[in-house]
Amino acid sequence: MRTLYHLWLSPFSRKVRLVLAEKQVEFTMTVEPVWERRREFLALNPAGDVPVLVETDGTVLSHSAAICEYLEETHPDPRLIGRAPVERAEVRRLVGWFDTKFDREVTDRLVTEKVMKRFLGLGEPDSRQIRTALQDLTTHLNYIDYLCERRDWLAGDNLSLADIAAAAHLSAVDYLGDIPWEQHQPAHNRSARIKSRPSFRPLLADAIPGLPAPRHYADLDF
Repeated sequence: MRTLYHLWLSPFSRKVRLVLAEKQVEFTMTVEPVWERRREFLALNPAGDVPVLVETDGTVLSHSAAICEYLEETHPDPRLIGRAPVERAEVRRLVGWFDTKFDREVTDRLVTEKVMKRFLGLGEPDSRQIRTALQDLTTHLNYIDYLCERRDWLAGDNLSLADIAAAAHLSAVDYLGDIPWEQHQPAHNRSARIKSRPSFRPLLADAIPGLPAPRHYADLDF
């Protein structure tokens, strides 16, 4: 059985989990405490981060973009990166938006300040960082609203890796209770649509020790 090394609130791990589930590829998961820098894990991925996917034949894959491209080539049904060159370009642009810009400005800041500092004993959360992240979150939600009002899915007519990347980041932030859904109805409706998919159900069941999700998190009709 293939194994995915992950962390609960890693949006990159969540992205790979969703892709595996959408493509109906069976896998098991192992939580990897990356801060421990385990020698056995570093042998799999010298970068020391998650996700890492170990295939049934022992092949080791790391970095979410590389893993998702690999899965698209080895399990092409359903297509998640588009068929035409212009479609693939737009999907990759939006995946890059969420995995780079959204992560830097929102996800990483909030997860670091609200979760990782406590786990690592790095002191109290920095309220300035949290406030800045929440301000940036509003800007991103406005852009998501804009896309949702003009397209069936974020990158076009079909569900794609762009929707999955967005859902991965938004779900991590939503677990912390930081998304003002009532102020962003188009983004809310699209999120509800994603949450209702079978691939998303395992994420709704995530339970981080000592950090329960808000009541609406697992509610499909939130």
